[in-house]
Amino acid sequence: MDGLIEKSKADWKVAPNFTDYAAERQRFTWQWVRERLGIGRKGPINIARLAVDRHLAEGRGGKVAFRFLAAGRPVRTMSYAELARATNRFCAVLQRLGVRKGERVFVLARRIPELYVTVLGALKQGCVVSPLFSAFGPEPIATRINLGAGKVLVTTADLYRRKVAPVREKMPSLAHVLLVGEEGESVAEPATLDYAALMAEAGEGADVEVVTESEDPALLHFTSGTTGTPKGAVHVHEAVLMHWASSYYALDLHADDIFWCTADPGWVTGTSYGVIAPLLHGTTSVIDCEEFDAERWYDILASESVSVWYTAPTAIRMLMKAGEALLRGRRFPALRLIASVGEPLNPEAVRWGQAVLGLPIHDNWWQTETGGIMIANTPAFAIKPGSMGRPLPGVDAAIVRRGEGGEVVLVEQPDVEGELALRRGWPSMFRGYLGMEERYRQCFAGDWYLSGDLAKRDADGYFWFVGRRDDVIKSAGHLIGPFEVESVLMEHPAVAEAGVIGKPDAVVGEVVKAFVALKKGFEDSEALRQELLAHARKRLGAVVAPKEITVLANLPRTRSGKIMRRLLKARELGLPEGDLSTLEGGA
Repeated sequence: MDGLIEKSKADWKVAPNFTDYAAERQRFTWQWVRERLGIGRKGPINIARLAVDRHLAEGRGGKVAFRFLAAGRPVRTMSYAELARATNRFCAVLQRLGVRKGERVFVLARRIPELYVTVLGALKQGCVVSPLFSAFGPEPIATRINLGAGKVLVTTADLYRRKVAPVREKMPSLAHVLLVGEEGESVAEPATLDYAALMAEAGEGADVEVVTESEDPALLHFTSGTTGTPKGAVHVHEAVLMHWASSYYALDLHADDIFWCTADPGWVTGTSYGVIAPLLHGTTSVIDCEEFDAERWYDILASESVSVWYTAPTAIRMLMKAGEALLRGRRFPALRLIASVGEPLNPEAVRWGQAVLGLPIHDNWWQTETGGIMIANTPAFAIKPGSMGRPLPGVDAAIVRRGEGGEVVLVEQPDVEGELALRRGWPSMFRGYLGMEERYRQCFAGDWYLSGDLAKRDADGYFWFVGRRDDVIKSAGHLIGPFEVESVLMEHPAVAEAGVIGKPDAVVGEVVKAFVALKKGFEDSEALRQELLAHARKRLGAVVAPKEITVLANLPRTRSGKIMRRLLKARELGLPEGDLSTLEGGA
């Protein structure tokens, strides 16, 4: 927790959106955000119309909204005016298919233009939109569409043939499948419709503008637990207030930024901050259709003059693993802010950004259920490497514990571990889990949403992640957060990634076991493993340090980048592996 990274005006390439934390929190109101978006206290509110059409009314239709990059193909741009016309046409397509307000539209595609048009056009029609990872296998796709009672699926011809057609009969609610043909491929599949032909027939757009209200459902995001079926978290159109405010404060978006969010829209970050938030600020977004490649990513940062970059800890660790040689001759003069989300960012990675890229990496915290960034290291303020930062204006966070009667007790003292809780009522708070009313109620206690994350708050108001409630290791009476152990292991020059679990022990309850992936140039050996154990004992003490280390080529991760500790544990102990639908490289 040492190594404070101070900030001064000399570090700012652009004046941050706010520089007085206490004053901004005190003056902030959600009504102020409504005014910035040009909407009243009550009445209609539609995410897509605020993200797209509002800019046309204010004379910015010619500005580029998206720049789509794909290997071996020319860059494709789409202005705000072009995006407005395309989304209006897709809204018309839905109307002519008889798809009504409130019905569910699923999207299964790579990061192609049609994905973004579909999401925004369906929101204009008042539909509930759910993007899916294109890497999902047939069964996870069918499970989610059935849970959501999906009526429409937009996908590519290739994905349909490989992943949807084999389970089409298992999805009785699915009335319409629209196929996008990439690079001239045929879309002639039985019981499907041609996306491009329908869009051409739609002409200028929808016949009727659908009115949506603050509490109308808009987005459906699935989040997986350790076992059982995925949970479908429902968000409403009022979430747009949080999308705007959090990207204003945590990502410091300005209208002239070139913004790159590397998250796939199949993950909530890729929808909230890869689609909606940058459009609300009138920025230009870079969309890369390809998978991670360190050299390609560095080229994009340079050639596209990216100024604000929002990525994941896994990607940062993979860049670290690739080595600094790739950076030779590359400069990023436009880059002014790097932010990270998905899981806690190890202090070593924060400092790597400062040393290698010339900018510290700003970690932040939120969940699928919160719908937007809640706690962040923001541009104007000092960073404590390893901390998730402080609550944004409009967000009240606390550390809580359960009393003897099950009631929530606020932890007032600094540096005391407890569960991270948020005072309910922020606009992007999820409104339910589909078909799981009791599970939804269990997320709240009085005025507080209980996140399930264990954390602590220091004397300066910065929050520190300890671990998921189910991940914390109990050894000889000590509670050990895996993140702390992982961070120390990553300080060793050989370690690229680390995952830590508790392994049952007859004497102390659990012992700490670590799994590590090595950087290039290092090979697994008994000598290296002993060196890592000694390094951890020196930094953490014998009680907290791991007793065993196993070297893996890669650690299992979700497609959103989180290390799957529960999968490491299941494999170590020979237990059922549970839901693997979000496993990177899985089914």
